[in-house]
Amino acid sequence: MSDELWRKTARQLAEMIARGDVSSREVVDSHLARIDAVNPRLNAIVHRLDDQARIEADRADAARRSGDSLAPLHGVPCTVKENIDLAGTPTTNAVPALAHAISSSDAPIVERIRRAGAIPIGRTNLPDMGLRIHTDSSLHGLTRNPWDHDRTAGGSSGGEAAALASGMSPIGLGNDIGGSLRNPAHCCGVASIKPTQGVVPWATEIPPTALGLASQLMLVDGVMARRIDDVRVGFDAIRGAHSRDPYSVPADLAEAPSDRPWRIAVMTEVPGGRTDPGISSVVRATADMLSNLGHDVVEAIPPRFDATVEMWSATLNAELSVMQPLLDGVLGQDARQFLEYGRQKFPQLDQSAVTFLHAQRHELAREWSEWFVKFDVLVSPTWALPAFTHGFDVQDLASAEVVLETFRPVLAANLFGSPAAVVPAGISEGLPVGVHVSSWRYRDLLCLDVASVIDQHLGLATPIEPTW
Repeated sequence: MSDELWRKTARQLAEMIARGDVSSREVVDSHLARIDAVNPRLNAIVHRLDDQARIEADRADAARRSGDSLAPLHGVPCTVKENIDLAGTPTTNAVPALAHAISSSDAPIVERIRRAGAIPIGRTNLPDMGLRIHTDSSLHGLTRNPWDHDRTAGGSSGGEAAALASGMSPIGLGNDIGGSLRNPAHCCGVASIKPTQGVVPWATEIPPTALGLASQLMLVDGVMARRIDDVRVGFDAIRGAHSRDPYSVPADLAEAPSDRPWRIAVMTEVPGGRTDPGISSVVRATADMLSNLGHDVVEAIPPRFDATVEMWSATLNAELSVMQPLLDGVLGQDARQFLEYGRQKFPQLDQSAVTFLHAQRHELAREWSEWFVKFDVLVSPTWALPAFTHGFDVQDLASAEVVLETFRPVLAANLFGSPAAVVPAGISEGLPVGVHVSSWRYRDLLCLDVASVIDQHLGLATPIEPTW
């Protein structure tokens, strides 16, 4: 049975360990063997923690035998993106300059997922400094998509998504400033949530330890897993205020209403560019399923959707332009090229333009807030276009513009600091399609509730055997 444990969900594994059906050591060994089997083809896990994981698994088994109270993820393996501090390992941000930047402490979310009983077994790949939506690191190389080795695994949490989809890990940690938890979830057919800003604390001891304004407004850590219910377990474990993050909040989060049908807006065609018919079809089928369950589903588009994409790009680029000398010193050639295309499309703003930009953001946020009074959630594509082939994003300026066209559905949630979950709900042309469930601030649990229903009715069977 231990050979098949890597197929189980995080919740299933926790229940089996708690009952004594299997040991944590067996579960950890099963996942390490799975890494041996498939990671050489995928390059999703770039730093293994075999010895320490086995020591922690033995401790978890001893605690269960002693009758200790068990946490929700007791003895369950997890993986951690390599831009999140995990004590005793390097927080490389995928660049050679930080290859030996070893953290002496856990980031708040690692501290909390450990407290929930999870055992880190490996670090996962990302693009240089997390600044592409394609996972190709100048330190660790390319991560491949388990569904199609020629297509991107997404980014920047592409290593996490590929590891989850292929059975190397049941649950993991990543982060998101431009869809980085959601882009790879869509590409690899797994689930995730980008939380409301401040609900999940952020901190690092590896310089730079302070965030710029764009990152303060739009960057957040989160959880990825194969099933939404596992995402919910992990999210509940890591959320809440923490002293190391001065802007983290002990938020009271709204769940889906149980006394009435849900009011669901559906956007099958994404404004501002093309939408692939196969992706639209999956979103439409999701809307039909929710309608058939008795929910109030209508076609609707939030206010000035195009403006959110432009504003996100300008907000992030204003920060990156100032940081350009530092970034140019650590980024690889492809990462520098991708940022250069961004600078060409969105030139550096002066101080007055940045001030006006944030005033516009506030005005637009109010319009979206009022729009979400009418709707509980918005269901839409995650990506408007299919996962691209490796290196397409840095081919030329035109291809970089296509990439922006591709992931524009995810960007409003970053601009406004609002929550969004992704759940795989179908397949188009052999690739998974993630449906994006978003809402207004502090409705994280509502997004997860709706996504859970979609998962129950339309979710994909993972893990898969990687194609080659």
